[in-house]
Amino acid sequence: MMAKLTTFEAGYCTHLACMAQKGAGWNICKFPARTWLIEVGSKRWLWDTGYADYFYQSTQTGIFKFYRKLTPVYLQQQESMKMQFLALGIDLASIDAIILSHFHGDHIAGLRDFPKSKFICSGEGWQKMRLLRGFSALRHGFVPNLIPPDFEQRLTFVESFAQSALPQQLWPFTDGYELPQSHQQVFIVPLPGHASGHIGAFVQTDQGWTLLASDAAWTPANYLQLKSPSRLTHLVMENPRAYYQTLRNLQLLSRQSQVNICLSHEGYI
Repeated sequence: MMAKLTTFEAGYCTHLACMAQKGAGWNICKFPARTWLIEVGSKRWLWDTGYADYFYQSTQTGIFKFYRKLTPVYLQQQESMKMQFLALGIDLASIDAIILSHFHGDHIAGLRDFPKSKFICSGEGWQKMRLLRGFSALRHGFVPNLIPPDFEQRLTFVESFAQSALPQQLWPFTDGYELPQSHQQVFIVPLPGHASGHIGAFVQTDQGWTLLASDAAWTPANYLQLKSPSRLTHLVMENPRAYYQTLRNLQLLSRQSQVNICLSHEGYI
């Protein structure tokens, strides 16, 4: 049996369609906060957390109110990953680790709901985020209060994992970090540009390879047709040049393989 992937949505935010893709119009669109449960044998990892009530609590006052105004968030209580897992009979303590694609609020808001789980992220990303406060944090989409007090005690960096050559069918991606105890069914890869330490993961399921590409693109047209987002998004991107190179790599991947590319927010444009 190969890895099992289950897709969830934990709330959504709204924004102009043309921000995510030039020419998409001025209509207000929903951008779901998707997460994925990865299972290999008895091991379970959660890829990102989506939104949770902590996001509301941490953006009620101060400078982080602007985060909610720029991207209004909609979340029913039963939509948090904690409540969805409980409804499905999944013990929260059975989640071995939460893998963070990056540190934007819609990807880390539920961390405090998993007090028994380890955390996995890019060391480069965390070193750039960990001391940010105020406007600098806001500019990077980082809300410090979403981070649990014992975060670093439970943290492992992907850079500490064994590196491995990837199968030829995943070209132009050639190397990845093997997720420990995944039996070479999960490889984490850098997808730079969108945010500091932004990562994705190739997961081999019974249906073939899937790339959890997170926010490497916001719509399939971003990489399939290289229809870029608005230039205004460059203000909050970590590295626009690296972002567009990542889009080109996703385009090459989509052209020469049958890999299923999953984005965190696609589906409503």
